[in-house]
Amino acid sequence: MSVRVRRVYEPPEPEDGVRVLVDRLWPRGLAKDAARVDEWPKSITPSTELRRWYHAGEASYEAFAQRYEAELAAGEAAEALDRVRGLVRAGEVTLLTASKTPERSHATVLARLLED
Repeated sequence: MSVRVRRVYEPPEPEDGVRVLVDRLWPRGLAKDAARVDEWPKSITPSTELRRWYHAGEASYEAFAQRYEAELAAGEAAEALDRVRGLVRAGEVTLLTASKTPERSHATVLARLLED
């Protein structure tokens, strides 16, 4: 099984499998039916504080990833992450984000954790 990361604005593809939106907010200008999102577990998204800290430009991606992994290790986030792991064990999963640079976003951190 595999995990892909794609921008939510890209058209759905048959090989996407289960499409999981991993952003806390719904992407601007995107109709819900056009996105074809199957799951939207908001509890696995970075906290508002972490997101603001990272986007302020004061932190490296590596520091952000480390703090984000710590957030995912407890509580609701850990439970939701386990649920998504179950989806990955069952088949293909595509993590969707509105980020302009998905390779430097929380979606890539999630993908790495889900493939481990």
